[in-house]
Amino acid sequence: MGALSWWHWAIVLVVLVVLFGSKKLPEAARGVGRSMRIFKSEMAEMANDGDDKSKAGEPRELTARDQDVDVNVTVTDETQKSDEIKKSAEIKKSA
Repeated sequence: MGALSWWHWAIVLVVLVVLFGSKKLPEAARGVGRSMRIFKSEMAEMANDGDDKSKAGEPRELTARDQDVDVNVTVTDETQKSDEIKKSAEIKKSA
C-alpha cells in the first residue's frame, strides 16, 4: 500500500494532462528544470563564498555582483566617510 504502482502514475499523468493540457506540461517541465539549475548554481556559489581567500577584516573591492551598492565605491572609502561623519558629530557635540 505504501508505494504507487504504474497504474497510479498513469492516473496522475492523465489528470495532469486534463487539467493543464498537453501544451503547458513541457513548458512547466522546462521551467522546473531552469529553476533547479539556478538553485544548484546559487548553492555552489554560496559554498564558494566561504572559501574566499580574503580575510574578514581586510577591505575588498566591490564587484558588479554586489547589486545593492555602487560598483565604483570601495569598502575602505565608505569606512573613511563614516569616520569623517563621526568626527564631525563629535566636534559639534563638544562645541
